[in-house]
Amino acid sequence: MIESNRGHLLPVYVLADESGSMINHIGDLNDGLRSLHQALLGEPMAAAKVRFSVLGFSDDVIERVHLVDLRGAGEFPLLTTRGMTSYATAFEDLITRIPADIQGLKAEGYQVHRPAVFLFSDGLPNRGEDWRSAHRRLTDRQSTLGAPNIIAVGIVDADPHIINEVATQPEFGFIVNKGVDVGDAIAKFCTALTRSVIASGRSLGSASPQLTVDKPEGFTVAIDVI
Repeated sequence: MIESNRGHLLPVYVLADESGSMINHIGDLNDGLRSLHQALLGEPMAAAKVRFSVLGFSDDVIERVHLVDLRGAGEFPLLTTRGMTSYATAFEDLITRIPADIQGLKAEGYQVHRPAVFLFSDGLPNRGEDWRSAHRRLTDRQSTLGAPNIIAVGIVDADPHIINEVATQPEFGFIVNKGVDVGDAIAKFCTALTRSVIASGRSLGSASPQLTVDKPEGFTVAIDVI
């Protein structure tokens, strides 16, 4: 058995909507993730505490980046638009992916903090789809190893009720303000995500490690607009 002496890690997943309705925004999101990568390269101590994944979802889930140490990562593969918006498929994927990832990191000798999932979507989940059942199982800490904290971010036509349901705490659900330039809002989201990752990574070396979530500029907490 390997001793858990390689330090603490926070797995972070960006779960990005790649459905067809994102066609006008996917380039901005790719630019934002590229900026995040560059910013983390300038924060090696914080980046060392994080393992970063990028998942694109529509009718299925495509793993774009898998639990990478950002200090040694190359350029991220691009997100691309396709298909519909299946939240159920995305959550089902995480139900199996996250416990396997945690077990893998523990086998390498790390102590693993509860993962953070940053879900980014511009629309509504597929009509008639029972995504709530998958979401309940994913976030049930009794049944899913590493049931994650979910930070949900909605733009354009995203429904604040649904964004608030997806977020695991009321202060983790954000909806873009009406009239805000969408491209600028996505850039602000990525900036807030970068700050959150850096602050959370730094905290893992403190006496009180915690997940830090910054509200993106130009967004409102989803529950406030219900």
